[in-house]
Parts: sequence; C-alpha cells; structure tokens
Amino acid sequence: MQIKHLLNVCFFAVFLFLMEPAMAQNKIITGKVTDKKDGSPLIGVSVVTAVGAQGGAITDANGAYKISVPASAASITFTYVGYLNVTVPINGRTSIDVQMSEANKALNEVVVIGYGTQKVKDATGSVASLSTKDFNKGVISTPDQLLQGRISGVQVTPSSGEPGAGAAIAIRGAGSIRTGDGPLYVIDGIPIDNSAGTAGSYGVGAGSSSARNPLSFLNPADIENISVLKDASSAAIYGSRGANGVILITTRKGRKGQGIQFSSNTSVSSPAKRYDVLGRDAFLKAVAAVGANASPAADGGVDYGGNTDWQKEIFRSPISQNYNLSLGGASKDNTGSLRASFGYDDQQGIVKKSSLKRLNGRINASQSFLNDRVKLDLQSTYSNVKDQFAPVTNNAGFNGSLIGAAIQLNPTAPVFDSQGRYFNLNGYNDAGYPNGNSFRNPVSLLNQIDDRDNINRFLNNLTLTLKLFAGISYKGNFGVDISRGVRKTFYDPKIVGFTDAIGIRQVNYPSPTGNGTAIITHNEVTNYTTEHTLNYDKKWKDGSSITALAGYSYQTFKNFARNDFGFGTSTAGVLVKNYDDFKTHLPYPVGDSSSYKLQSYFARVNYSYKDRYIVTGTIRRDGSSRFGDNHKYGNFPAVAVKWRITNEEFMPKGGLFDDLSLRLNYGKTGNQEIPDLGSQNLWQLLNFPGTATAQLHQNNPDLKWQSNITYGAGLDFSIINGRLNGSVDYFHKSIKDLLFRQDLPQPTAAPQLYKNLDGDVINQGVEVGLNFAAIQGKDFSWDVAYNMTFISNTLKNFKNYIVTGNIDGQGLSGAYAQLITNGVPLYTFNMPNYAGLDKNGFGIYPQGIDVPSLQGSPNPKFTASLTNNFNYKNWSFSFFLNAATGFYIYNNTANAFFYKGNLLSGRNVTKDVAATNESPLNSGEVSTRFLEKGDFLRLSNATLGYTFPIKSNAIKTLRVSLTGQNLLLITNYSGLDPEVNTDKQRNDVASKGIDYTSYPKARIFTLGVNASF
Repeated sequence: MQIKHLLNVCFFAVFLFLMEPAMAQNKIITGKVTDKKDGSPLIGVSVVTAVGAQGGAITDANGAYKISVPASAASITFTYVGYLNVTVPINGRTSIDVQMSEANKALNEVVVIGYGTQKVKDATGSVASLSTKDFNKGVISTPDQLLQGRISGVQVTPSSGEPGAGAAIAIRGAGSIRTGDGPLYVIDGIPIDNSAGTAGSYGVGAGSSSARNPLSFLNPADIENISVLKDASSAAIYGSRGANGVILITTRKGRKGQGIQFSSNTSVSSPAKRYDVLGRDAFLKAVAAVGANASPAADGGVDYGGNTDWQKEIFRSPISQNYNLSLGGASKDNTGSLRASFGYDDQQGIVKKSSLKRLNGRINASQSFLNDRVKLDLQSTYSNVKDQFAPVTNNAGFNGSLIGAAIQLNPTAPVFDSQGRYFNLNGYNDAGYPNGNSFRNPVSLLNQIDDRDNINRFLNNLTLTLKLFAGISYKGNFGVDISRGVRKTFYDPKIVGFTDAIGIRQVNYPSPTGNGTAIITHNEVTNYTTEHTLNYDKKWKDGSSITALAGYSYQTFKNFARNDFGFGTSTAGVLVKNYDDFKTHLPYPVGDSSSYKLQSYFARVNYSYKDRYIVTGTIRRDGSSRFGDNHKYGNFPAVAVKWRITNEEFMPKGGLFDDLSLRLNYGKTGNQEIPDLGSQNLWQLLNFPGTATAQLHQNNPDLKWQSNITYGAGLDFSIINGRLNGSVDYFHKSIKDLLFRQDLPQPTAAPQLYKNLDGDVINQGVEVGLNFAAIQGKDFSWDVAYNMTFISNTLKNFKNYIVTGNIDGQGLSGAYAQLITNGVPLYTFNMPNYAGLDKNGFGIYPQGIDVPSLQGSPNPKFTASLTNNFNYKNWSFSFFLNAATGFYIYNNTANAFFYKGNLLSGRNVTKDVAATNESPLNSGEVSTRFLEKGDFLRLSNATLGYTFPIKSNAIKTLRVSLTGQNLLLITNYSGLDPEVNTDKQRNDVASKGIDYTSYPKARIFTLGVNASF
C-alpha cells in the first residue's frame, strides 16, 4: 500500500511538472459584445487572438463569448460583418466587454416590410426605403411628392401642378390597361382605399376635372419613413392588392429626448413657364397676314381696343405658409411613448382662386404592461382639408376651360366692357344676360364659378401585442378609416359661355348661363380592417435564425356617393351659394354607391442559415366579393433567396467587400381593381320621376383575378468600410388575365361585360442604386446618391384592338391618340405621320391624312436621379437632379389651340405658329405634328441650411433653411412641362402622356425654421 501511494504521488508530481508550461501558456477570457449604438447583443461575432488565426470563439445569443488564449497574446480581435473590426489589448485581464460600431450603417438599417420590419442585410426582396433625410424638401402637399424621383424603378408623374393634384405612380412599369392601377398605400399597417377624398367635378359645359390626391389628408411632416415593396416576393404578403407595388408609410413615434419640436415655412411661388402667345400688336398683324379683318370691331374687325395679357389675369405669385408643432417623449425604461402633433398648411396655387388648406392633428402612443408581455399601440389622425378649385378641366373642348380660354382669347379684348360687365364678344341682352356661346372670359370663369370642398378624414389604428411564449407573440390590428367629403360648385347666372343644356340620366336641365346652377357632391368612404397575426422568432448561437408569421385579415369598404343639382337662382342675376336658394332641384339625388369585402389568409417564413443563406417564402389567399362565383379566391405565392457571399469562409476577411450578396426572387400578386359588383348583373335608374332602369353590365361568374407574375435577381454590395454601397437589380414582370370592360354588340340586355382578356403585359428592366460617402472629414463631408432605371414595356399574345387617349379641340370630336395592341408598349401613340408643310402651307402626310400608324410610347425607357449633400461645420447644402428619356408627350393643348386657322376666327396663337408659312385653311388633325419627345433634365430641388450652435437650456436646436423647387428644366418639349399626365381615359381604359391645358407647375422658394425645445 505504501508503494502504491508513493507511485500515485510521484505520478501526480510528474503530471504537474509536465502540465506547468501548458498552464502557463493559456488562460480563459470571457466577456460580452454589444452594438455601440443601442447596446443590443451581437450574435456570431468572431473572437480570435490575431486576424486570420485558427481557433477562437463565437458569441452566443446573448453576445457572450469564452476564449482560451496563449499567455503571450497581447490582444484579442473581434470581427463581424457590417461592423468595424475591434482589437483590444488584454493587459492581464480575464474579462473584456466590447462595443462594436457599424462599418456600414446601410446594411444594419431597419426597413419596414409587410407586417413587420427587417434589417437591410436580411432582406431577400427588392425593398427601397427613404427616411426624412432623403425626402424631397420644400412645399410638399402629398406624401408621394416626398419620394418623386428618389427611388429607382418608381415613376411619379403628377397630373398637374395644382396643389394636392393626383399622381400616376408606376412601380416597375405600367400595371394594367384599366384605370386605377396605382400602388397600394399602407399607413402604419392599415391599407387604405385610394377612392377616398375629393370627387371629381361634374361637367356642365366646361369639361370635368379629376379627383384630388387621396393622400392629401396626411401631413408630410408626420412621416418618418416610406418603404416601397417593388417585387412580388416582397409585395405578395398583400396578395391581391400588391400587384402594382406597395408603398408603406410609417409615421413618427415618441422617443426619449424629443421634447417640443416646431417648424415654420413661408413660400413664394410663380409659374415656371407661360405660353408664349401673341401680344396685341403682333396679334393684329398676324390676323391681317392670314387675310382676316384686323380693323376695329365697329368696322367688323377683331380689334376690341384693349390690350390684355390674359395669362397675367389668371396667374399670380402667391405666398403659402406651413406650421407644425409636436410634443414627444418616452419613459426612462422605454415602456411607454407618446407623440402628439398639430399642423396647418395653407398652400396657395399659382392660378388665382386655387388653394389647399389642411388642418390636422395626430397622436401616436405606445404602452407596455406586465414586463413588456402586453403592449398597446395607438395611431390616430384627424384631418380637415379644404380645397378651392379654379375651373381647370380635362376635356373642355374648343371653348376651353380657364387655361384654354386664357391662351386663345383675343388680346385686344378687355376684361370688362364699358358698362363694367365681363366682356362678352356677343354682348348682353336687355335682361343683362350674356348673348350666345361666345369665347369664355377667363376672369369671368374665375369670379363667377365658386368651387370648393371640405373633407374630414379619421384614420385610427389600435394594435395589441401579446408575448405568449419565448419567441412567440400575437398581434391584433384594428383599423378604421373614414372620409367624408362635400364639394359645392355654384355658377353665376351671368357667367359667359355656358349655354348648353345639362344632361343628367337622360333628362336635360337648364344651362348655367341665364339661370345659375348648383352642384353638391357628397362622397363618404369607410374602411374597416381587422387583422390577426402569430409571430415566431428564434435565433441560434451560430448566427442562424428563423422568423415566421401566420395571419388573417378582413376588410370591408363602403363608398357612398350622392350628387344634388339646383337650377335657377331665386334672386335673378346673382351668384347664390346656398343650395336651397335655387328654384328647381333634381327630384332625387344621383349617385352610385357600392361596397365590397376582402378576406385573406397569409403566412411568411424567413430562415437564415449562419447569416449566409436566407430564404423567404410567402403565401396569401385572398377572397374578394368583386369576382364571379367561380373565382372568388386567388392564391398568391412568392419565394426569395439571398446568398451573403462575404460570410463564406473562402472570402478573405478585410478584403475588398464589406458585403456582397446575391438575391433571387419569384412571386405572384393579383389585381382586383374593377368596380364593386363588376361581375354581377347591375341596373341603374335612368330618369326622374319614375322607375325606368337600364342594365349597366351583365353577370360573369368566370371573372377572375388579374395576375402579376414576376421574377428577378439582385446584387447588393458594400466596399471601403461601407462608404460605397449599392445594388443592381434585374426584374421581369408579366401581367396576365387582363381585366377589361367589354362593350357588347347591340341589341343586348346589357351594353357591357367585365371580362379577362388574353395577353401578357411585359415589363422588364435593370435598376441601379449607389450611395457614396465621397468625403468624411471632421468639418466637411460630401455624400452622393444616384439611381437609374432601364425599362421596357411590351404587350404580347394580345388579340384585341383597343383605342384610348381622347383628344379635345374644335373638329376633334371622337378623336383619340393611343392604341393598345399586340407587340408594342401600352398606350403607344397611333396617328397619321406628319412631315411638315408644303409650299402652300398645307400639311404633308406621306401615308395619307386618314392613315394612322404606330408611333412612340409615353413610357420612359430610362430614368435617373442624382443627389449631392454637402456639410461644412454648421452649414449644409444639397441639390437634387432627375431625368427621363425615351418617351413622348402628345401636346393636345397645341392641337386644340395653336394652329394658324385660329387667327381667322379671332383667336390667339403662339409666336412660333404665327411665324410659320402654314395656311389658315390647313386642318388641325391628330397627327405626329403634335407628338413631341418628352426627354428632360430637371434641377428639382436645392437647399441651403444653417444650424445655430445653441448653448441654451431652453432651446436644443435651431436651424434655418432656404429651399428652391423646380429651379431649372432642360427639355425640347414645347409645352409647359413634360412631367404631366392629363386624364384622357376612354371607356374606362387609362391613358398616359397627354398634355391638355394642365395646371402649370410652379417655381417655389421656401424659407424654413426648425427648432426643438
């Protein structure tokens, strides 16, 4: 036993002797790695004793690590994709905590996606995100103006320069042959109905106008972020409503240290361009040159003795104002937050009697309970918008509405006659009412038509979040969107030029001239949303993770419309603004109210394996009451994968790329944009009194969803420690089962049928987006952002022939300019080819004046934008350029008013027209004479700002800025602006790229003050 004990002691001594060098060479170090910005743990950080060394450790789900290091090691290096490498000296320590800073903030920025958020580095779909620093500056009346030109693949074309004007937004190309093909807007999780807001005017002889922008109720100052879901893999979570892309708007929330924030802006506007028409002397000379009588009117000529600049009479340089006040903050433990804001906007248009006034209040509140296991979020908005409309319309005919009348009216005509009445070429009768239907006096139109609306909108959203188990949570979303609008239009009985009877449901009523007319339009839209989602979130130590959600959504939409008409003022010859003061009223209101419902089931899974391979799968099943019995439901799947190449072992650490990722995606979305009850038999009441009805359209049980099938690939990269990052995307979108309203041959029970047309609308292209921190100095920095899009649009496998694009003007009744047919882009112009004037001043049409042929497309083939931001100490300067090429505009304004024959009848023309050898007998047919290239380069925005170095307990920050908008436009287009899209739809088929007396764009200078307390 003694020998055995002695052997054990000796063995243990030898073991200690042999192990002593090894124990002296290694020791254990532990610690935690967190994000320097917010203190959150970083998972999967590599911890080694030297860059490139074998072995080491990886941080776990809590950011903790444990590493054995040689005693001789002097330091530890921490590396993590997207973060700056950190090397820390050991200095004998056994516990070392480290904070890491983002090398590329863009990769770790959080973007809003459908039903959640995601870091940019984890995004598999094509999602573009703009924050407040990226928004367009200056006078902004609607949220879409914040992103105009800022995102590749997203084209925003305002219908005009009117305050609050609607806009056509195409995400990766045109999405439908029908109207209403805009994107889905989702505000703080609530999908809204684009039909809410102001109704268009009811034409009574000067044409009709389009509805205002449905987003005009939302104060741009309340918006924190706008995300655009461009491909089907990202938009499929919204199924049937995501076919044309999705725009997610997130409003500002309360945060620590916000306090009181105040901003004030004062703006001065002026028309950026005017029509270059003839003045008095040049006009009379041109009239004489065509053989007409330029002598005084008393001698039968066209000289009425005046010298009037009619554009000066209708345009102005107004002052607009904007004020915003907010109060925000959060509790110390971040369990509760609140932000309340109030805004007032008074935007005066450059056309007299046009304006937008908006008063809004908003509350965003959040509160957590029971150790963050229960959370309530409330977003509540009230907005009151009051528009005043100038009589600018889309289809006024040869007499013109306000702008058409101003550019063609004889400049020798005075505003008032010798008796102080609005000048009328045909004079007045003994009762003091205008004779005949002469050219309209623009000042009369401004002052003898009173057209205003008043819209109250309530958008409320309450969200309940419950953390049920580890990684599993429930979210319930309850939203209410109510819009109530009233538009009141009154016509003075002494107004000039409105002598045609008003036809309402096959009954004629007296014209405004000599009678006076009142039109009251009521529009109430309600949208109720209920959504329930279960969310699962799990992360593993190796950096792998999975997030999943499953949900149910139910939405109901109701649209109540009513039009009331009054005729004949109770007081003769006086403009009356009270509906009850009209002697005759329509027996019953006219309006087509409707409703529909959407029921949806959806799910999404996002799996990331070791932060290298990321897969996202989405499925949504939508049911819509709009479709036939055989196709109530549609399925919309999508899948996307991402390979983060820089996280592979074969990629060198600290190499050229901070990030290099490849994305692939495929998906299907749907489109249900047909009228409510579009698949059902529908009748309409024809006249009053009585019960006579007519069938509008017949039942089609096989009517089904229009579908968008898209696929694409993208490459994301970042180099130079994130100073240069960008993406390149290829996309292919095919639109099938095209929804269309078919006119049926008569006689049939119903004149129309909604059906699906065979054919494929193909949009394909390449997008490039780049961000470069060119200079990052202590006192000076320079950042550059650039994007461009190459896109083509073609209609294939289409066996129909559809015309659209109505053209207005004298002798142009029934004329059109665009054709939808196989093998060419949507809305391709179709018209006779014009080759100039012959020696006698008549048009040359090589293929014949009545032989149309396919011409150019209104869809740009290339768009681009460039932003430069400079900062020097407390000064900042930025400018924004955008451009588009490869598209055409049809100048319907010139076609209607600017040809030499107008001089024969005493109407004005431009100087260019007067200088040609055109014969006054030459006809003004629809032709390529008025088709022009729309290519342009615009200096859209420039801002100079200064932030005061405040050292005060009361004032935290104070900044002043000067912003210019629409400062420079380089284009060969002869109209006022090539970025225009007058609504010239025909039989419910959309048009694009037609310019007809549209409201001009303004050049605006804004002085702004921003302060926080």
